[in-house]
Amino acid sequence: VGPDFSMDTLDPLFLAQSLLRRRKLKDCIDCCSHLLAKNPYDKAAWLLKIRALVEENYTDEADLEEEGMGDIIMDENATAQVPRPGTSFKRPMTNQGTSQGVRPLSKSGRPVTGFARPGTQSGRPKTMEAAVRTPRTATARPATSASGRFVRLGTASMVSGDPTVFIDIPKLDLAKYASRPGLAKALFQYMIYVANAPMQAMELAALATEACGYTDWWWKAMLGLCYYRLGLFRDAERQLQSAVAATPMVLTALLLGKVYIRLDQPPKAIEAYEAALQHFPGETALIAGIARVHEGIGNLPVSVDHYRRLLVFDSTNVEAISSLAADSFYNDQPEVAMILYRRLLQMGLMSAELLNNLGLCCFYAQQYDLSLGCFERALTLADDVAMADIWYNISHVAMALGDVSMAYQSLKLALICDPTHGEAFNNLGVLEYRKDNIELARSNYQSAIRTAPHMHEPHYNFALLSHTRGDLQQAHNELTLALASFPDHHDSKALLLQIQSSLIAL
Repeated sequence: VGPDFSMDTLDPLFLAQSLLRRRKLKDCIDCCSHLLAKNPYDKAAWLLKIRALVEENYTDEADLEEEGMGDIIMDENATAQVPRPGTSFKRPMTNQGTSQGVRPLSKSGRPVTGFARPGTQSGRPKTMEAAVRTPRTATARPATSASGRFVRLGTASMVSGDPTVFIDIPKLDLAKYASRPGLAKALFQYMIYVANAPMQAMELAALATEACGYTDWWWKAMLGLCYYRLGLFRDAERQLQSAVAATPMVLTALLLGKVYIRLDQPPKAIEAYEAALQHFPGETALIAGIARVHEGIGNLPVSVDHYRRLLVFDSTNVEAISSLAADSFYNDQPEVAMILYRRLLQMGLMSAELLNNLGLCCFYAQQYDLSLGCFERALTLADDVAMADIWYNISHVAMALGDVSMAYQSLKLALICDPTHGEAFNNLGVLEYRKDNIELARSNYQSAIRTAPHMHEPHYNFALLSHTRGDLQQAHNELTLALASFPDHHDSKALLLQIQSSLIAL
């Protein structure tokens, strides 16, 4: 490069291409807008601007997303009202892996996972009241959305009367662009990722599929994606199956598995992933998909085996390392879990959740000095939701060290951060009961039951309190609910037998 070289001497279109390659998307969009202001019919600048906008708004469609409240309540795709355990996400296995008394459950009724993914921690309520009461309501995009207002190609349609509008999608002649594969794909991606217009994108994909003689797997897969966006899961299934039959691809298999997950058919999702693994052995996305589905239906041992298999092909996979660390911790191997969490720190990850988990592992590995340091660091990085969990864990450490006052204050701080923290309400009730504050203990147990109906501990504790106060009927009712949540809880069974004997004697 000569001494007189300047970025101003570069061709603007070449500069826009360079900015796109270097992922300076905002600058690339501005450069293309400047070119289009001079010549609205510049197809190259138009295409570059579309690519930059798509890259700026791109989301991985193969990844899972949280279901919105409307999707959960209005779901009509259930294949059975009472499915067998392990064949539906609504009824996971209960006799696989670590006992529920050791590994807590999420609001969905499944054991907590080591990696926060959409759908793993939030519940799937069956009533509108339960959905509204859920503290961490899902915020997925709606299945249908307002049409985007955004230009077309090569003719006067590239020019818009409104300077704020880039492409006026409703006025496009989609049949003309469907015969131009390069422009059609770019326009389709703009409709999906930028304008959020799945109806028009579906029409373009259908025309393009017809134009290519129904042989292009990509258009079939994208047509299935449009059907998925619109909530037409059976139509999406047919299109994606056709795409897989035409040309097996990883993306198509992931989208097909995603459709089966929304249809609540985990065995079919596993079958789709395993069929794709026959063509792409060692593909980490497919192995991770199988592990997630097994984890979702409560088959934790098989899920852990697949995460171990995943680490053979990708030793830096955060999801696999986190899940194995959580499984080791709940299987009474805090030292192994601590090594795995330290590995994540060495990889450059730093979050309140990671430091919180590392602090728990250090505590149970009897490294108390490191434990308190990790919790202190986690508090500086946490938001309100994570801070509630951190203070709750600090209360456990304080109880183990015999500092009841610190445990009490920690639980109070947890409830200040998250007033719907059922575990904190339950433990606070236990501390109040030990102080002989019966009414406060009762109130805390009832709050725990109201905010965390999936837990068995507050029902058992409330039953124990009612039994000691002579209210046998209330104790019997609470124990029945506790055993409905955790059928193998030994203490509830023993107390229920004792109460039944007393009622028979009366």
